[in-house]
Amino acid sequence: MKQATNQNIPQSSLSHTVRKLNSKGLSYHFTGVGGIGMSAIAQVLRKQGHIVSGSDRNYDRKIAFDVFSKLLTQGITLHPQDGSGIHENTDYVVISSAIEEDNPDMKKSSVFHKKIIKRADLLAEMFNPKYGIAIGGTNGKTTVSSMVGYILDYAGLSPTIIVGGYIKNFVNNFHLGNAKTGTSDIISIEADESDGSIVLYTPRISVVTNVSKDHHTIEEISRMFVTLSQNTSDTLIFNADCPYLKTINFRHGHVITYGLNNNAVISAKDIVSTPFQSTFTVDGQPFEINLPGIYNISNALAAIAVARSLNISDDKTAAALRQFMGVQRRMDLIGEVDGVKVIDDYAHNPEKIMAALNAVKPGCKRVIAVFQPHGYGPTAFMMEEIINAFTNVLSSDDILFMPEIFYAGGTAKKNISSADIIKRVKGNGKNAFFIEKRDAIIPAIKKQVKRGDCILVMGARDNTLTEFCQKILPAIEKC
Repeated sequence: MKQATNQNIPQSSLSHTVRKLNSKGLSYHFTGVGGIGMSAIAQVLRKQGHIVSGSDRNYDRKIAFDVFSKLLTQGITLHPQDGSGIHENTDYVVISSAIEEDNPDMKKSSVFHKKIIKRADLLAEMFNPKYGIAIGGTNGKTTVSSMVGYILDYAGLSPTIIVGGYIKNFVNNFHLGNAKTGTSDIISIEADESDGSIVLYTPRISVVTNVSKDHHTIEEISRMFVTLSQNTSDTLIFNADCPYLKTINFRHGHVITYGLNNNAVISAKDIVSTPFQSTFTVDGQPFEINLPGIYNISNALAAIAVARSLNISDDKTAAALRQFMGVQRRMDLIGEVDGVKVIDDYAHNPEKIMAALNAVKPGCKRVIAVFQPHGYGPTAFMMEEIINAFTNVLSSDDILFMPEIFYAGGTAKKNISSADIIKRVKGNGKNAFFIEKRDAIIPAIKKQVKRGDCILVMGARDNTLTEFCQKILPAIEKC
């Protein structure tokens, strides 16, 4: 492995913000601190010795109690989103792309003439001076980045890890699990293309898992990944099984491909897959993951490629992957009652929906799917693909329930409904039902459920979906 030190990275491009980041005791206020990406950065900065506060529109709501209590435990002070967290001693106000101009924190920042920095820009300025590993892709990037982070940590490299999910191995009474602050110069992040921020990063190693329509067109996303590859100084790793990635001329000096076919540099053989475990070999080395679905073998191959790039032995990588527990809300088995499994999953775009459905089908007689679309804009953008995903994968016996689209606030036009999707899926001969209020779906499930069914709940950006899954379990007992 090339030694990960600051001497290997040009310092001339560092901004004033980065130079200040290297000092101690700066004061950061995060507007929307409960968000998965915002809370991760907030925890890292606090661990590095900075003063961190935050506000959130869900500040006093039960749905985010676990998130806020753990942030408080780490010394991050919390405020309602009314401007009260910003004061004369605040150095930076950090915002996500979802924060509107009329937000009270934004107004208070103007009063005090405070520097406002976007989450993505701050992450880039923390990342770019370091030995950076960036994992991107429209599907699988959270799991791959979590696997990579865990492997590096297990191997004793002490990386800083920032990801868009809660790594179960790192979750405890004090930490959320979406970030870990290391002592080395290595930083591994999940690089997001949904807001275009992926082009900001200059990694030493980058991974592209795949390309599919999600927030942007395939052409737009492909251009972002080309830029990421051009910004990558050492090694580009990408999925040879993705038909779109194979058409892109990355023009990068050192490329490693991975995949489930023999044309990839790193490929899996001797695959044995069961509902919640898979074994395979890579160049004769046995690997085991305690995760469902063939797609998670592909995710593991990406992580193996990163580990090899850092000269981590296959034995050590295999040991780490055996212990890797996965990411919360990624095919989480919430429980089993009378032969009926309830699974919670973050699937929200067409590719993820199909992958989740195909992953659970081998382990059950029938799927009862509950899908809650997130956001009116994304749902309208992907409507045809979502309809096709359910039409193509659901069998004649499977059942689909959908509540109304999840609305997280903002100025979105509510010109589409889940009922529009259900009407089309039902018209394609599937058992599909629209029930506006989500909790009203539980009695409907209770009437339909049979022994051997799998109840798969899918949806993004709404932590209460896990609570919904937990409500289903007692409702179906003794059905």
